[in-house]
Amino acid sequence: MNSLLSDYSGFFYTTGCVSLCILGSILLLLFIGFFDLPLLVWAVAGLVILLGFGAPAWLLGLFTVIMLLFLIVPIRRILVSRMVMKVMQKLGVVPQISQTERTALEAGVVWIEKDLFSGKPDFAKILQEPYAKLTPEEKAFIDGPVEELCKICEPWKIWKNREVPENVWQYVKDKGFLGMIIPKEYGGLGFSAMAHSEVVMKVASRSLPTSISVMVPNSLGPAELLIHYGTDAQKKYWLPRLASGAEIPCFGLTEPLAGSDAGSISSHGVVFRGSDGKLQIKLNWNKRWITLAGISTVIGLAFRLRDPENLLGRGEDLGITCALIPSNTKGVDISHRHDPLTIPFFNCPTRGVDVVVNLEDSVVGGLSGVGQGWSMLMECLAAGRGISLPAQSAGGAKLAYRTASSHALIRKQFGVSIGKFEGVEEPLARIGAGTYALEAMRRFTLGALDKGLKPPVVTAMMKYQATEMQRRMVNDAMDVMGGAGISLGERNLIAEGYVATPIGITVEGANIMTRTLIIFGQGALRCHPFAFDEVSAIESGDVAKFDTAFWGHIGHVVRNACRSILLSLSRGYLACAPSGAHPKIRIHYRRLSWASATFAILADIAMGSLGGQLKMKEKITGRFADIFSNMYMSTCVLRRFVEEGQREEDLPYVQFFLKHSMAEIQKGFDGLFDNLKIPGLRWLFKEVLGAWSRINSIGSQATDGWSHLISNSMMYSVEQRNRMTDGIYWVSEATHGHEQVMARAKIDQTARLEHAFTVVTRAEAAEKKIRAAVKAGSIPKKKGRATWDDALSKKIISEEDYKLLSEADQVRLDAILVDEYNETQYQNKIT
Repeated sequence: MNSLLSDYSGFFYTTGCVSLCILGSILLLLFIGFFDLPLLVWAVAGLVILLGFGAPAWLLGLFTVIMLLFLIVPIRRILVSRMVMKVMQKLGVVPQISQTERTALEAGVVWIEKDLFSGKPDFAKILQEPYAKLTPEEKAFIDGPVEELCKICEPWKIWKNREVPENVWQYVKDKGFLGMIIPKEYGGLGFSAMAHSEVVMKVASRSLPTSISVMVPNSLGPAELLIHYGTDAQKKYWLPRLASGAEIPCFGLTEPLAGSDAGSISSHGVVFRGSDGKLQIKLNWNKRWITLAGISTVIGLAFRLRDPENLLGRGEDLGITCALIPSNTKGVDISHRHDPLTIPFFNCPTRGVDVVVNLEDSVVGGLSGVGQGWSMLMECLAAGRGISLPAQSAGGAKLAYRTASSHALIRKQFGVSIGKFEGVEEPLARIGAGTYALEAMRRFTLGALDKGLKPPVVTAMMKYQATEMQRRMVNDAMDVMGGAGISLGERNLIAEGYVATPIGITVEGANIMTRTLIIFGQGALRCHPFAFDEVSAIESGDVAKFDTAFWGHIGHVVRNACRSILLSLSRGYLACAPSGAHPKIRIHYRRLSWASATFAILADIAMGSLGGQLKMKEKITGRFADIFSNMYMSTCVLRRFVEEGQREEDLPYVQFFLKHSMAEIQKGFDGLFDNLKIPGLRWLFKEVLGAWSRINSIGSQATDGWSHLISNSMMYSVEQRNRMTDGIYWVSEATHGHEQVMARAKIDQTARLEHAFTVVTRAEAAEKKIRAAVKAGSIPKKKGRATWDDALSKKIISEEDYKLLSEADQVRLDAILVDEYNETQYQNKIT
């Protein structure tokens, strides 16, 4: 018996030792990969492990030969990399990239999104990236002409009369709003991207049609193209005229059969030699959804240019080209307009039949600009998507924040401000946290643009996420406002934004396409450190370049697999937060590192298993895009929190949004584990790894306590309200003073709400005294003034308190009233 026990004991001891050695070896290799140590370290570690397990000499020799084969680059390149490249070429495992796609991929640059895609983001470095700020000159313009423009705009009158009035248009021209991006040397304002964004944001919070009219000439259009690509003669002629408003520009890109697929445009031009011997172009086009076309004096046009006689010596198909066409040119038709959801800005079709223009004068960049239109458009869109629509969305979000929180405090039901009901706290918190995040995204992205960068993947995220966030926030504001939200009139501040929301969702690339085709579809190749180089090397047959990219890619995969496993097992605690990070926020840096590593390895698995088919798997690319976007948005929020001094009062906003974002990232991972079909590994991927991911979730929604703190600060913290909604048009005491608020409260709903908010807030102290007295039994519980009378008679409140309660009652009623009309008023235009 003792011998048997001894045998069992020896067996278990030996097995245990072997198991510990195996586990130790695995951990050693995981940590080597985690810290991205060089291949030589892997080789040494492998030899040590083999020796530890008593490997025979032949195995040690074979391992050494293989390691030397990979460590000596010239040998690896000849014996291994060349063969691997040929196999990949034959199997067609890399996506085929058209010239149009390549131009889009090569437009602009990559920025911090590359770090997030890498699996190992360096947040200490990311937090050093610039955060956009206004210059004193730009701030003066915002406080002066922009404020005045907002004052003279009458949003309800513009909507009802279906036009931006002439006096507003003239003011826009006179003050240089149409030339914000044009350099001062050409008569423009020479503003930064930040100033451009601030102007659009503020005007959008007052009048959307006016903001669109200001925004478009400063976005993708003739001025932007001329600044970057125009000839000296073109710049000298057109830019001063555009800056002064003497010329009204539009840009014709979209067509009935070419929307998100702008590369499929059918508008065309043919080169021919005129009777004067000069090269000319005969153009035919049919464009739609062209903003300002109906009042334009010059049309920026994208078209395919052909040279059937080979007059330029470059063959017949010259490619997409951009040109400037005066609207009064014979054959141009700008006589019609669309009706974009009743929002009265000029959104129009434009057609051209046999329109003849001089090639050198009209093509942007002259002869050197022929065929360069697609590249120009991709470069300009990369910046534009990060400015205009995010600015409009931020203005709408801040307006929703201010309006909904004011209404929630002023409006009472069952004797209590509706904002104190938990059901109302939920949408208020989403509005508050979303506004904080959207401003963070806007400012951080503008910092990159003002640094001279044009990151197309980031700006695509901004366009998609900003407009979608604003859509959710205006819906939440509608829910809070109730009947006040659905009743049109000058008292309704959010209905126009609610109606107009799908317009922003649609323009500058429909959001569905932006999400599925650009953010990850292009991002996978643009942001991956090796993938694009691999594809290029295979296409060109460059073995040396392929060797560097391919084995770098293999190392990248191994590192991220190790990081993903260890970060998952440690729930992110092996990752480091930047020094000085707020103690309650450190966890989010760790979780983002964990998310980045998991995202990176899954992206490589998807690209490796699906190859060229991946770009057609839009449900898969959409989920990757959601994860990628949420990592970027979370980074923006962290950057803002640091920039503004890690304020304790901002913690609820930061925590709520980051928790929400992590939950969205987890949702994306769940969808990938369920739907990524990995050949031979489907069961393992879905049932094992997917189950582990759900058990070991990277994030969950914020608890109710955070939403309570946010809604409370939105209603009661005046400083917080002012800071969170800074930059929009709102007649408040902080920006206009008490006297102006009082004077404008009868004619301006923002002033009316502000006045009521202030009075109701001051009356809260008296109401608390009365509630305490009722609870103590000092006075009986009655309704309204009867309770006040009892409280006054028993000196629970003072005469001053009584007057304040009476005033609060009056202004509360006035602030929550909605517009009403008799039949004549309802049917007629405002005069």
